Amino acid sequence: MKPLAERLRPKSLDDYIGQKHLVGDGAVLRKAIESGNIPSIILWGPPGVGKTTLAGIIANTLERPFHALSAINSGVKDIRETIQKSKSQRFFDAPNPILFIDEIHRFSKSQQDSLLGAVEKGIVTLIGATTENPSFEVISALLSRSQVYVLEHLSKEDLIQLLDDALIKDEYLKLKKIEIKEYEAMLQFCGGDARKLYNILELVCNFAEKDKKLTITNKLVKELLQQNIAMYDKGGEQHYDVISAFIKSIRGSDPNATVYWLARMIEGGEDPKFICRRMMIAAAEDIGLANPNALLMATTCFQAVQAVGFPEARIIMSEAAIYLATSPKSNSAYLAINDAQMNVRETGGLPVPLHLRNAPTKLMKNLNYGKDYKYAHNHKNNFAKLEFLPEEIIKQKFYEPSKNSTEEKIRERMRSLWKDKYGY
Repeated sequence: MKPLAERLRPKSLDDYIGQKHLVGDGAVLRKAIESGNIPSIILWGPPGVGKTTLAGIIANTLERPFHALSAINSGVKDIRETIQKSKSQRFFDAPNPILFIDEIHRFSKSQQDSLLGAVEKGIVTLIGATTENPSFEVISALLSRSQVYVLEHLSKEDLIQLLDDALIKDEYLKLKKIEIKEYEAMLQFCGGDARKLYNILELVCNFAEKDKKLTITNKLVKELLQQNIAMYDKGGEQHYDVISAFIKSIRGSDPNATVYWLARMIEGGEDPKFICRRMMIAAAEDIGLANPNALLMATTCFQAVQAVGFPEARIIMSEAAIYLATSPKSNSAYLAINDAQMNVRETGGLPVPLHLRNAPTKLMKNLNYGKDYKYAHNHKNNFAKLEFLPEEIIKQKFYEPSKNSTEEKIRERMRSLWKDKYGY
């Protein structure tokens, strides 16, 4: 027998629950689907919010051939075979087949490259599903040829509707005497993941005795699931909340909490590369110049984890996470680039001062390109006082050292070199 989530997978937009901003009446994606002409698209959102279901509905609504591949167990060979099959399905003016790639962020660059030609030539319309930011995980060439749609967490009302509909519509559950008296525990354990929600409901309903009424309460759900709580923390259903808790524990210098949330992610089956990438970001954003070695530690951790693999990789990740949590903190580099970017947006492309311009030709030299530039290494302490900002913003200050031992030394060095300019 198919799992409940498969039995209840909707076939049309009218049966689809959630994502009203995309597929509700008059919404952008619904209009595109109803027009019969959709571009290649990337569906970005947390697990269990209907990405795979939506791809199937699009193919079903448009009556197009549908091919599905999972990035976990598919390679370049599988992609090429599917594209070749799609070519053979093109007759005269028949619309191109839809190729659905689940977890497209797990495809390597070469695997994504192998999709490009087919997408460019219109051999297939690509629908990719990802839980990761496609700006980081999908190659730019493929991303530029696709429309990205962001799917949101299902609301409490959406999840309750899924439960109520399941008891009415499912061919097996509707034959049983089941009443949901309390929803909170099921909603808590599913973490907003509809697939997990169905799994919980199905597990609980399996305890219904023939011809006897089953009343689902919070207490009953907790009793049945308490031995398998970890099972309902797998696959990233709390992907965003747990990683947020992990990063905030590092930022808050709490190594105990940091290791706990790390363990939660490891036990939940989170992608170790994702965890390591987040540690690299935290090392730069929250520790920064207070301990520059933190970024080296995080980067080395990322490389070592890929080389070693589980179960030993967890030790390396623990070491790095504790190191980050116990390091002094500074967000001065983060604030500096934020302020600098804001200034660039406000002032636009200010001209580069003449003395800083490159002068590879005689004409450029005649135009004073590079004139009066002082080569720092020819001066005492390898420093020559010179203005490096455009004239319009010469008094602008972006970097402010934080109050920690490492940056106090930076503050003193800048003060000794620049005097009033970097007096701080």
